[in-house]
Amino acid sequence: MEETGALAGFYAQVTNVSDFIWGGAWNGQAVLPFPPMVVALLGVGLWMMIGLRFYPITHLASAFVGLFKSEKEADAEGDGKAGEISPFAALSTALSGQVGTGNLAGVATAISLGGPGALFWMWITALIGMALAFAEGALAIRFRERGEDGSYHGGPMTYIRRGLGKKWGWLAVLFCIGTLFSSVTTGNMIQANSVADSISGLTGMPEWAAGLIVAAAVFAVIIGGIKSIGAIAEKVVPAMALAYISMAVIALALNFSDLPGAFATIFESAFNGHAAAGGFLGAGMIIAIRAGVARGLFSNEAGQGSTAIAHAVAQTNDPARQGRFAMMGTFIDTIIICTATGLVLLTVHGAFPHTGPDGVETLQRHVWTSDLNGFAMTEAAYAAAFPMPVFGFPIGSLVASVALILFVFTTLLTWSYYGERATTFLFGEKFALPFRLVWVLMIFVGSFQEITFVWRLGDISNATMALPNLLALAMLSTVVFALAKGDRRAGKDHDD
Repeated sequence: MEETGALAGFYAQVTNVSDFIWGGAWNGQAVLPFPPMVVALLGVGLWMMIGLRFYPITHLASAFVGLFKSEKEADAEGDGKAGEISPFAALSTALSGQVGTGNLAGVATAISLGGPGALFWMWITALIGMALAFAEGALAIRFRERGEDGSYHGGPMTYIRRGLGKKWGWLAVLFCIGTLFSSVTTGNMIQANSVADSISGLTGMPEWAAGLIVAAAVFAVIIGGIKSIGAIAEKVVPAMALAYISMAVIALALNFSDLPGAFATIFESAFNGHAAAGGFLGAGMIIAIRAGVARGLFSNEAGQGSTAIAHAVAQTNDPARQGRFAMMGTFIDTIIICTATGLVLLTVHGAFPHTGPDGVETLQRHVWTSDLNGFAMTEAAYAAAFPMPVFGFPIGSLVASVALILFVFTTLLTWSYYGERATTFLFGEKFALPFRLVWVLMIFVGSFQEITFVWRLGDISNATMALPNLLALAMLSTVVFALAKGDRRAGKDHDD
């Protein structure tokens, strides 16, 4: 009994730390108006955006044009072939880690917690996050290194060590520890549990069996390393993103009459709040900001440093070019895909259950005012938009579930590489293969576990990644500003 009590106490403290970092609360009570991570991420992001003179916004159109630039054109501009995969494959790989449960379940959770206004604050977070993403992508190319086997790799751990010097090596180690734990929790077990639930719901097979299948499929890809992951990502990610966006656009077209009202509700809720029940005048706005910023950052990973690990292997010698690819990832993930999900939740008509304070159940016209939450809310909205049955399921529910499975599968691929790079930085290249084996084992284990506690550990480890990275970005900000102006060798190399 004492052991159980001690364990419960440990769980409670982990929950408090998680709530404080991301929610500014302790023991369920708000102790800070804004969460520390929100202040840190938006603070450094605004510093970058202003220092870059709004470069991510003014250069967004040209960044998208760059997607269609041929390799010959890139080479003519002085872009080389150093790296492991094409710049587009690097973007696809980074996107495969960004686009996942956050785009389907996270948006629904944000709206449940902060009202429709949370979507507005997700947009603001993404726009500011584009500056962080540009900095990460540019620095990843500028300070990447070549391993003993001749392959290129990098990320925050290398731009901390090579950009700031040996005395900051402890910061790189701290980042890698956070990355290692984040990869196992949010990048593996949580994703594995989600995909196993979806497969089990569609097929009826046990979750452990679904986990075994996913683990085998992931192993078949990651055994080939980053080139194999990049090859799959650049084929699967664009196709699945376009398919999902197309489905959302059709759903919005079918409910077009509600679209103007949805936008009006978003802007009204952003500053007044639909989720706040009383309190001072700004309470609703603060709740909306908390929910929107936290879920937005969870989805696009801007400032966390993870996507820099993927962009570091791009075949380019132009840091600014890859920085533009990196900022596009944030824009695509949040401004396009998350917005598509959010608008579907706010516009699609249906009959969704809601239980009032008196215990009486009523049916709601829109799913965001119902009792549903997370992926169940998103799935119900698409089921209402596309109710025709296929294999015993509404086609909308089926497509949403398949989208989740594909999103999560590619997330498992990319985060395996992030965790591997953190492991090899800490312990050496000989641990790469053992890590891949442990990775697929954890997919199987995570598929049938209760992971509420794992979510809390993931929140803490994500912060352990983000804080060292944000500190490094702030200290290297002048280098970032010079890289944006075209100085490819800006900054000092602190080689070992």
